[in-house]
Amino acid sequence: MEANNRGTGRLPAAFLTPGSSSFMDFLGAHSPEMLPGNRKLPEGVVEAPHGTTIVATTFPGGVVLAGDRRATMGNMIAQRDIEKVFPADEYSAVGIAGTAGLAVEMVKLFQLELEHFEKVEGTTLSLEGKANRLSTMIRSNLGMAMQGLAVVPLFAGYDEAKEKGRIFSYDVTGGRSEEHGYAATGSGSIFARGSMKKLYRPDLTEEQATTLVVQALYDAADDDSATGGPDLYRHIYPIVTVITDEGFRRLTDDQSQELARSVTNRRLEQPDGPRAALL
Repeated sequence: MEANNRGTGRLPAAFLTPGSSSFMDFLGAHSPEMLPGNRKLPEGVVEAPHGTTIVATTFPGGVVLAGDRRATMGNMIAQRDIEKVFPADEYSAVGIAGTAGLAVEMVKLFQLELEHFEKVEGTTLSLEGKANRLSTMIRSNLGMAMQGLAVVPLFAGYDEAKEKGRIFSYDVTGGRSEEHGYAATGSGSIFARGSMKKLYRPDLTEEQATTLVVQALYDAADDDSATGGPDLYRHIYPIVTVITDEGFRRLTDDQSQELARSVTNRRLEQPDGPRAALL
């Protein structure tokens, strides 16, 4: 296909033929070997860096999605400052847990999928439509997941139709569930979820919601060795993002630092964290 058009300045015929609004379908038809799920892997379990932990919570007017910065490979720290939270489009974001390299590649493909749909159809997908597309991508990775290369993201966004923030979680088979209030995924998720269950309220302000997710990541790091807490010496802090009707926004390094230091200082006074209010 490329040889026939080399030197002519023309696009290959595949790019000029009307087709599906799905970039994955386009890639599967013309270059299927480029899809992550179609690559051959060596036999046995493959050792690769894994990323954890991702947390999210809703508040009136939006949703907060955050992640720690540690990647592990077995019992080793593979990277201390990995980024695990990415914008999917203007009103949604993905937090990745699982095989780090494969997860980042899936996010990039997901970003292209949403952009391709918008250009072909002239409109954006609904938030549920985006969640369904991500589910399809995860399902196509099932073969790799069975060899230890699983990707289990957390998807969050602002639903313009319902005028609220929403959270979707997944399993390795692509099964999708909508979470209400808060959610967590990754190796430290059980501890993060316990922390959020204790601190979550439906009437949180945006500032309280961002503090809550950092509290949850702190608790996860306290009990899960694969989750990295705020590193005050190396100036490595959680990535915290906010999505509202104004779109996706990532807290600046200074804002994340201030938030992490505030939580850490409070834990010096109360190491086991704040308690839920007694009725």
